[in-house]
Amino acid sequence: MKTKILFLCTGNSCRSQMAEGWAASLKGDEIEAYSAGLEQHGLNPLAVKVMNEAGVDISTQSSKTLEQLTKTHFDYVITLCGHAQETCPLLPGVTVHKGFEDPPKLAAKAKSEEEALGHYRHVRDQIRDFILTLPQGLPQDAKKS
Repeated sequence: MKTKILFLCTGNSCRSQMAEGWAASLKGDEIEAYSAGLEQHGLNPLAVKVMNEAGVDISTQSSKTLEQLTKTHFDYVITLCGHAQETCPLLPGVTVHKGFEDPPKLAAKAKSEEEALGHYRHVRDQIRDFILTLPQGLPQDAKKS
């Protein structure tokens, strides 16, 4: 049975979308991946671009809110930003925090698209490295069923 993981961010536009894509691509045999946001900001086109560069197509994923996933029970909810960690409602399953910097904020002062993409690539690769540790790297003794 696969471990159901929800990746949660503020807007479900970038980091959580990348995490869902990586989990499906790298760990699809072990993880049933979902993503959502506290708000719905739409899929970030630069996130789509850098994930495509890495061979992962997230263009068919959609930005969702928690309310759209209320019928799904997750084994784990992983918050990927401080705002989501601080304001995440109590959900069934185990909540774990693994924060990543926000690529759009990092890229806000970039002088070119290539410079902006560098920030997205950096966070993309950090998220990939984290996903590679899952589900084994999650607190197994606290797992709820």
